[in-house]
Amino acid sequence: MFDWLSEANTAALIGLLGGIVLGLAARVGRFCTLGAVEDFLYGEDDRRLRMWGVAIGVAVFSAHLALAAGAFDPTTSIYLSRGWSPVATVLGGLMFGYGMALSGTCGHGALARLGGGDLRAFVMVLIMGLSAYVVLSGPLAATRIWLFPVEDNVATPQGLGYLIENAIQMPPALTGLVVGTMILAIALSSRDMRQDRSKVFWGAMVGLAITSGWVGTHWIATTGFGNEPVETHAFVAPVGDTIYYAMTASGNTLSFSVGSVVGVIVGASIASVRQGHFRWEACEDPRELRRQMLGAALMGPGAVLALGCSIGQGLSAFSTLALSAPLALLAIFAGAGLGLRQLITGLLTKD
Repeated sequence: MFDWLSEANTAALIGLLGGIVLGLAARVGRFCTLGAVEDFLYGEDDRRLRMWGVAIGVAVFSAHLALAAGAFDPTTSIYLSRGWSPVATVLGGLMFGYGMALSGTCGHGALARLGGGDLRAFVMVLIMGLSAYVVLSGPLAATRIWLFPVEDNVATPQGLGYLIENAIQMPPALTGLVVGTMILAIALSSRDMRQDRSKVFWGAMVGLAITSGWVGTHWIATTGFGNEPVETHAFVAPVGDTIYYAMTASGNTLSFSVGSVVGVIVGASIASVRQGHFRWEACEDPRELRRQMLGAALMGPGAVLALGCSIGQGLSAFSTLALSAPLALLAIFAGAGLGLRQLITGLLTKD
């Protein structure tokens, strides 16, 4: 296959297909991190939060099913092979969640809105991607590394399954299958949720899209001759990667990240057009745009510190049972809750 389609292009194609599913899930299934938090805290409706549970449960179960079949090795992912700082995870998660509330959406949601014609989302996407790179490899990178040193290729994989294996010799794949089943059971324990087949379906599709990235890039890494990383969907640093590729395509190659970002926009555009919801929108309130820009500027560095956004940590890292994932997801939800509370009380709407 690599004779006519390079490894980088194959990875981009896998990312594109999974991204399309995620874009459809956002527009058709209304899969939204901030929306789930807002519904739960202020709408007395936990179905979208349970939808997140379905996505996590399916991602964990299917990723560890792939591990059992030899189609994926979680230890090759950055979430298990890189040391993590609880302080950086909490700080980054709070920043990301708070910025998400100010912006009204996360990175995945901003791309989905862009696919629906929202030009405000275009501004947010640019700021989020650029601000992430400022901290990831730009002027503030040295400060970040000084404050939170990064250790690659740690001796012990930073995952729950491998800690349990060291303690009681239980295979990591079995741990993941058990944990994934438990999460699914909790998410589907509500009768209202079980009856909402659309949310169950799209939650499951999101989880499978995450695993498709792991399995696809693992296959490329183990059968190809290049040095393609094993990765799956995330939507902050990859947005910066896509901006960089757009500027340097003639001297650069495609990647899974670029395919994933473009895929979400394409999937959201398809759904918006078919539903008759596509329309160009701009911001008429400078105060609103200012708030959204500030939120995007917080989400970029926040995701870098937390080693992932709501999708990157909340789903991709969680699918490997990374130790950082639950803490990061709780911090993101807490930051979003704080931001929503301030918005509702009017604190952030005043000049």
